[in-house]
Amino acid sequence: MLRLLLDEHLSPTIGFGLRRMDPLIEVHAISQWEGGTFRGRPDQELLAKAAVQRLTLVTYDCRTIPDLLMKWTEQRRHHGGVIFVDEKTIAPDDIGGLVRALASLFRDFGDLDWTDREMFLPRYR
Repeated sequence: MLRLLLDEHLSPTIGFGLRRMDPLIEVHAISQWEGGTFRGRPDQELLAKAAVQRLTLVTYDCRTIPDLLMKWTEQRRHHGGVIFVDEKTIAPDDIGGLVRALASLFRDFGDLDWTDREMFLPRYR
């Protein structure tokens, strides 16, 4: 089941919007998740804790996260999944666009096991 963790550069408002659209969507913002203790922490710590809780990270970080995931694959380490967002597809300040796209993704793929799954979030259709 898809359970979302919004990276620290994503507004917690996205979570409120998603829950308003579908109360079954479980979504956490890093600023509030685990008492906010993972804000500013290294990606590997964040992904390791998210994996334990079976949370899928939603992030615009297409620069460092892919390298980390490749390293983890080589080490046979697992993660809870990552949904990448490209700012050319959905602008970071397009809260409504992010909410609609994530809600659509949840409808289409929410029942899947997201362990080690990676994908780019498409624009809402």
